[in-house]
Amino acid sequence: QVQLVESGGGLVQAGGSLRLSCEGSGRTFSSYYMGWFRQAPGQEREFVAHISYSGGSTSYSDSVKGRFTISRDNAKNTVYLQMNSLEPEDTAVYTCAARASMAVPYRYWGQGTQVTVSS
Repeated sequence: QVQLVESGGGLVQAGGSLRLSCEGSGRTFSSYYMGWFRQAPGQEREFVAHISYSGGSTSYSDSVKGRFTISRDNAKNTVYLQMNSLEPEDTAVYTCAARASMAVPYRYWGQGTQVTVSS
């Protein structure tokens, strides 16, 4: 089991940048694939980015590719989402998630952090 806590959300201007952090639980953090998801008001949750155990493999949704970067620091039990060139449509609650392998669904979820991009 892993506990996840997001931070770093806030209000930014269009074109600005924001860095989200997701701190996970103890020694087994590196045993989890990590992902970022987001959910806008009235919309379903959507996939944003994924990163493998040691950061060697990443993937992104088409809507954020080239603007967002996912990374992790296992020594700090933390995964990051660097968001650049933010747009109003990026406004959403951003949530991190963990799964034990690519063969299983994401099982553990944080509570989310609000990102609001003003026009």
